[in-house]
Amino acid sequence: MVKVKDNQIFVETATLEAKIEKGYLIYLKSKITGEEFINVHVPSCVPALELVYNNNEAFGIGEMKFGSTEVFQLSDRLAEIRLSNWDGDGVITVSEDPETHDLLIKPSAYSSRPGVKSCRWNISGLRPDLQLVAPFFQGVKLDLNDPLIRNTHWEWPVMWEAGFAILQGEKSGFWVHCRDTQYRYKALTVGRDGCTNSLGFETEAYGPLDNNLAAGGIEWRINVYKGDWEVPASIYRDWLWEAYDLKKQEDKRKDWFYDIKMAISWCPTDIRILESLSRKVDPRKVIIHLPHWRTDKYDTNYPTYIPNKEAIAFIERGKELGYHIMPHCNSMEVDPLNPAYDYVKDFQFRDVSTKRIRGWTWYEGKWDLEIPNSNAQLTKHRDKFLIIKIHPGLSMWRHILGERIFKAVSELDIDTIFIDITLNTFNLHNCLVENTTPTEGIKLLIDHVSSLSKGLAVGGEGLNEITMQGLSFAQAHLFKSWQNNNIEGLERTGGCPLNSFMYGRLCKLIGYSYLSGETEFEEIRMKVDESRGVLPTLTFPRGKDPVEFIEHPNKMVKIIFEKANS
Repeated sequence: MVKVKDNQIFVETATLEAKIEKGYLIYLKSKITGEEFINVHVPSCVPALELVYNNNEAFGIGEMKFGSTEVFQLSDRLAEIRLSNWDGDGVITVSEDPETHDLLIKPSAYSSRPGVKSCRWNISGLRPDLQLVAPFFQGVKLDLNDPLIRNTHWEWPVMWEAGFAILQGEKSGFWVHCRDTQYRYKALTVGRDGCTNSLGFETEAYGPLDNNLAAGGIEWRINVYKGDWEVPASIYRDWLWEAYDLKKQEDKRKDWFYDIKMAISWCPTDIRILESLSRKVDPRKVIIHLPHWRTDKYDTNYPTYIPNKEAIAFIERGKELGYHIMPHCNSMEVDPLNPAYDYVKDFQFRDVSTKRIRGWTWYEGKWDLEIPNSNAQLTKHRDKFLIIKIHPGLSMWRHILGERIFKAVSELDIDTIFIDITLNTFNLHNCLVENTTPTEGIKLLIDHVSSLSKGLAVGGEGLNEITMQGLSFAQAHLFKSWQNNNIEGLERTGGCPLNSFMYGRLCKLIGYSYLSGETEFEEIRMKVDESRGVLPTLTFPRGKDPVEFIEHPNKMVKIIFEKANS
């Protein structure tokens, strides 16, 4: 039932009761447990509907600034709210899904001013004890006012790894999610200044945004549940499996995939490591990420993939012992000095807001430099390791990359490969190439690489609801703890193996960096990884002989060996 009365919308489904006034969700109650999760007065601390521009200016659309709201009853399961003021106009559709009993909210907004990036629908007045369970950095469960997530903005799919959020109480809660298979860009805002207990659900327009006037199109679903976060996560996982026909992907996983119990990231090409480790762990249970295997230096001259002599010998011995080894390639990054760049340079990433070329440089131990705007400078300053991202929606790029990888795996006679940066798909100024977004493009690229030769098990960097469909292994970053730093409070981000729970049937998480257990700093990282469902993973400490490290393991390494053998 969706009923309009006194300018309010009353919704009652088999599972919940809700009230909506002037676009605000002012009341939400579970009919399963009798608990109330939202109870707020209008106006709230944030606007119900906002129009967001390219420079991230946000304007509330509603009764502020000479505005008005009108409510229309259109059927017994459908109502709409029309909002209009000085800054723009909007419509919020409210309905019920009779099959799932979800409350459906579909916001949209527009104005005559070009440059609209998104529309944002806000929920405020969340019960203070509710914790947010969300797919940030493979899964967190934190208080809404925790400094780690308070006043933060998370873009899909790089940082918000799936389009849902769970609000967990002691023994029940509610959740908000969308069922989007169109690769629409979206974002989640957690809290605002003066409004901690709020969430903003944002629908972005595809770039270019310069002349864009409107945003909308995503329908947000709300429902309640009893139990822990695994209950709604299972519902979303089941929908994903059906929507993307993922049983076919499960059938493609290699038999040995299920036996892997341990990983090594950034492994040196030192055959002694293989021999030594084989005396501690069954090699058939180990997946190895191998970065330094090409005739070129690491992260240079992509996409040239020619094995060097040391790597050929390392991989050959590894195969004899039973290891599975993933040589490191790159999914979308090109060195502008490589001849392939001339084929694809018109399709390099351009930032949706600034229009600058997206990529990275490594200079004096930092990534501070942006890609130069001078074409002449792209081929100079090679001490800065300049690399540029190419839109994976371009068929020619997928062809070039696939052809190069095919030659390498054929020469090495392997059925595994690692392609870096698979998480880096953004809304772009040049978002659609061949009518394909970067996020859909990376899915096509991963599928293409996995089909090469006799079929490859593909590893990648990061994991989200799109890349998990084709990857077999994914390096997991720790919460805002890139490379060699631990954010203060990192320990609080453990204990919620959300993405592992969601996608583990298709993709196993492996650790990323500084996981030797030689210091307290690294112990913390390894313990947080374990609590997130990441495979026990080793990296080798700098300045120490790797064989000595294996033969005389520290406390954390001993634990990894025990788990791999259990």
